[in-house]
Amino acid sequence: MAKEIITTDSAPRPGGAYSQGVRWDQLVFAAGQVGGDPTTGKPVDGGVREQTRQVLKNVQSVLEAGGSSLDNVVKTTCFLADINDFAAFNEVYQEFFPADRPARSTVQVGLPSPWQVEIEAIGIRS
Repeated sequence: MAKEIITTDSAPRPGGAYSQGVRWDQLVFAAGQVGGDPTTGKPVDGGVREQTRQVLKNVQSVLEAGGSSLDNVVKTTCFLADINDFAAFNEVYQEFFPADRPARSTVQVGLPSPWQVEIEAIGIRS
């Protein structure tokens, strides 16, 4: 099976040389998403909670465009600009993954300002 590129207007357009997502066989890979408004690409207002919420909505949109969903996510990799935001980030993350949570890695990285959170995900097609 050939890989298929995923595109959706429900998530911000890529700002570089990458795809929003890729589908290969039963796997859906959502590229790292930030807290940008899908219409404007600009960061949502507020702090880490608001950005985390928007990031996960963007991840959800890419997964759904590829035939998956948050319920079928098996792994996320989460990047925080400031690890001291972990508790606030985790609080919102749990709203989107209340049970049967995927495997996860969370690390602090030097995200470009104004981004505070980035999340990539791997899901299984429904």
